[in-house]
Amino acid sequence: MRSAGILLHISSLPSPHGIGTLGKKAYDFVDFLEASHQTFWQVLPVCPTSFGDSPYQSPSAFAGNPYFIDLDMLCKQGLLKESEIENYYFGHNAGRIDYAKLFDNRYPLLRKAFARFSPTEEYIKFKEKNSFWLNDFALFMAVKEYHHYNCWLYWDEPIRMRERTAVDEYSQLLARTVEFYEFLQFCFYEQWHKLKKYANSKGIKIIGDMPIYVALDSSEVWTDSKRFVLDENHIPTAVAGCPPDAFSEKGQLWGNPLYDWNIMREEGYAWWIKRIQHSSELFDMIRIDHFRGFESYYTIPYGNEDATVGEWRKGPGMDLFNVLRSALGDMNIIAEDLGFLTPEVHEMLRQSGYPGMKVLQFGFCPDEDSIYLPHNYPKNCVAYTGTHDNDTMRGWYQTANERERDFAKLYVGAEREKDFSGSCIKAAMMSAADTVVVPMQDYLNLDGEARMNTPSTLGGNWMFRLTEDMLTKEISEHIGALTKVYKRV
Repeated sequence: MRSAGILLHISSLPSPHGIGTLGKKAYDFVDFLEASHQTFWQVLPVCPTSFGDSPYQSPSAFAGNPYFIDLDMLCKQGLLKESEIENYYFGHNAGRIDYAKLFDNRYPLLRKAFARFSPTEEYIKFKEKNSFWLNDFALFMAVKEYHHYNCWLYWDEPIRMRERTAVDEYSQLLARTVEFYEFLQFCFYEQWHKLKKYANSKGIKIIGDMPIYVALDSSEVWTDSKRFVLDENHIPTAVAGCPPDAFSEKGQLWGNPLYDWNIMREEGYAWWIKRIQHSSELFDMIRIDHFRGFESYYTIPYGNEDATVGEWRKGPGMDLFNVLRSALGDMNIIAEDLGFLTPEVHEMLRQSGYPGMKVLQFGFCPDEDSIYLPHNYPKNCVAYTGTHDNDTMRGWYQTANERERDFAKLYVGAEREKDFSGSCIKAAMMSAADTVVVPMQDYLNLDGEARMNTPSTLGGNWMFRLTEDMLTKEISEHIGALTKVYKRV
């Protein structure tokens, strides 16, 4: 069935408190999607952010982002007072996130809420259900806070190596802080599941995003070191990234530790089964980032400054997904099959049956019949004008060279810059792709200032926010009309 959706991260929702949350504005956006005849709301990873404020560098593969906990909802529960919230400053620009202000001022408020919280039956059930990750994560965060938020590689040696006596001592010493981090997760998940239930009741399905790797500075690597390629001192010997290509002269050095797939296979991929099952409860559909890495993955020696030196190694391939399917049944997965693709990757995608991705912005090369041009899209794919890693369509137009711009204008039938984004959306919508997802920035015809992320850069990313006046009835009616005319209702 043909369908359509909008890409907008939780952080980008309007909010008076510095960042989008799971509160009223999220419910309002669900109503906006329903009125616009959309089927999907796609978000980025909802896990806590860490280095560079990136949701793809998180201290946990299972935890939720405490910044998304809605403060007004905590007020209604009697855990906060409105006067307390007013005493904190979250930044002056309603259209940009100030992460430094959030870090300094959000947690003191959340600690006030925790001080007033009395454990409930729901809280106890939540801790029991999530015990396979929750306590390890909470202890990890408590010890990290104790060590002034330094990476666990720089902690005191006994706790860094998880010696049993050290784990017991820190668990007792930091027991109250551990419980604080468990409380934050309870608040996030309680609010998340209420929002998801509301979205589903309105016919809106949520597409979540799962990074293939976990961060080096994460609970998983500290807790389950045997599942990663580390030496006897728990230091990585190689890390993940992408080799040099047309978009990046020195490649991309992500720095994530690599999985020890031999150990994963011996364990029956138990960790992956838990991860996919957990994500399936969070989302209606999961976009797995860097899907090609399951066929073969690029390794870079640890300590290198860029990705120019590295090698490809074989991943688990369909063996992993056959085990997952056997354990969990059919899974609603979107395979992010972008980047350097080989015949083996194409074959893995074909065998999986999952829809791949087509990004229109990648197609505007005048000298080739690109697979990213809409006339080449298969039905079994999800088409995008751009992703969180792309410039907005208008931003692309303003920075493209003349030949690319002339070709793109001719292809989508746009004569002027102000018409370009809308024409690109129409080109994607009329394609054969079963699903089309459009970043909200492109519907709003915003320029490069609204870009979410520029890969291989640090700072200035993940900051875009909608302002109160952007989600108008006129925009909703326009989106709805396009969705209807291209039979995606």
